[in-house]
Amino acid sequence: MSESVARAMRERFEPVHQLVYFTPEVREAAEGLGLRGYWMGYFALRAAPLGTVPASVVTSCFYVFHPDRAASALPDAWALASPQRVIEARERAVDAAMTSLFGPDVVASAELAEAADLAWEAARAADTAGRVLGAANQALPRPAQPHVRLWQAATTLREHRGDGHVAVLVNRRLGPVEALVLKSATGETDAEFQRRIRQWDVEEWRAAQATLRERGWIDEEGHLTKAGAAAHEQLEADTDAAALTPWQALGAGATTRLAHLLEPLAQSVLDSGIIPPGNPVGLTEGTWNSRG
Repeated sequence: MSESVARAMRERFEPVHQLVYFTPEVREAAEGLGLRGYWMGYFALRAAPLGTVPASVVTSCFYVFHPDRAASALPDAWALASPQRVIEARERAVDAAMTSLFGPDVVASAELAEAADLAWEAARAADTAGRVLGAANQALPRPAQPHVRLWQAATTLREHRGDGHVAVLVNRRLGPVEALVLKSATGETDAEFQRRIRQWDVEEWRAAQATLRERGWIDEEGHLTKAGAAAHEQLEADTDAAALTPWQALGAGATTRLAHLLEPLAQSVLDSGIIPPGNPVGLTEGTWNSRG
């Protein structure tokens, strides 16, 4: 099975996962727990499967955030709501968000239930040695509602891939800020937006740019060089290779079927405008199509 399958599947499950960051139902659920502001909700909702870990552990797992960003939310969030309460709240919020976006007929359909079961099978097969976020999500109980089950499976697969990507970055000696600068140089997302939301100061950003210039990966204007484009593509290819195990376990036929079932869901998310332009992961309507 080609590594390109892992990238194609990521393009289909990532928009479904992204609902947890941008829908009003999730924001309302976080506020209902007493979590203050977007970032406290973000860190608590994403880190809850890890348990009551300190900010330093979350910073390590999430990789690209300044330590102060996580420390502004944790451990204070756990005094307001336990990780178990947060997990329960995010499941309720995802239920409401998916029902609102896709419609009650879609979330109750046989096709979505089939997609949920296939995605769950793939997520259960994901290799989680050395992949903390993937393992923590994989260990969660199987949700009874198919659409919530689909979301949780997509989240496990997403964090599994992300853990592998962090390992690739560490192996290539690409630190958090350098990784963000490289991603921004590809044009996938806005550099200033990335710097600001990850809470890196201008001097740290400039130092990372200098490092990439020394490597010959970006030019004086911050654009990718030929060498930088090749390095970026190799990083992505290595990430794809590290993310292939779930799809090998699921098998080619079932993986193709799941891709087909996910396509209209992913397109609905992208068409909805819920995911804003310039978002950190670089997802936009133009980055995915049914031929991807």
